[in-house]
Amino acid sequence: MSAVLEALTSPPEPRVRHQTVTSVPPANPLKMRCSSCHLGELCLPCGIAVSDVQRLDEFRFGRRKVKTGQTLYREGDRFQFFYAVRSGTFKSKLMLADGREQVNGFCMTGEIMGLDGVAYGTHASSAIALEDAEVCAIPYAQLTELAAGNSGLQQVFARIMSREILREHSLMTLLGSMNAEERLAAFLLNLSHRLKVRGYSATEFHLRMSRAEIGSYLGMTLETVSRTFSTFQQLRLLEVDKRHIRLVDVEGLTRAFKTGLN
Repeated sequence: MSAVLEALTSPPEPRVRHQTVTSVPPANPLKMRCSSCHLGELCLPCGIAVSDVQRLDEFRFGRRKVKTGQTLYREGDRFQFFYAVRSGTFKSKLMLADGREQVNGFCMTGEIMGLDGVAYGTHASSAIALEDAEVCAIPYAQLTELAAGNSGLQQVFARIMSREILREHSLMTLLGSMNAEERLAAFLLNLSHRLKVRGYSATEFHLRMSRAEIGSYLGMTLETVSRTFSTFQQLRLLEVDKRHIRLVDVEGLTRAFKTGLN
């Protein structure tokens, strides 16, 4: 159960017209050293030696601000950078053959995104900011060249790839073996866990994604998501005020999730 929780990440609002941000960050005087970043315990340098962090500092990764609704990279864009989220929340989405949007992940502060381009040299999904955000753009080719002779950095890459695999497996578990109540409970508990790790409240938070986006991610219709939220309120598991969530009975919500793993 804990592996699934740790791996995953109001009425629907009008769709925001997405603006394109090039996948190649322009020259930016704002540079970031990993050694001085407050997200070091969550992000790329986590768990590696001080000397290896100093090697990362040589890159002085470029920082990029992304406004709400802007697209950081698009499906099919050439892959050159992957990104560490310094602040804000992103959704990752795919376009299906019939033109529908499929949300396949949410990424928040301290998490890595954009590695879907490693396999074929182009991004397999698009990343869109759900609120004003900032990222560090990490040049993949340069970093892999540095890691070639550095076991510490190789372990960093292995850990990042492992997280991606675990996230995919967790999503398959959600979609393949759980009913609506179990899916939404797992999603909220995972979000709660991720916020707690970042020093925020684990029981009271604001959803950056719409109910329609949650439904797309969990394989549920908008109506089912809304109905399930109402069910949880009636059971006094949580309180909902548009996008503001307060978890009233975390143990009860956890029991609702566990049912799907038995």
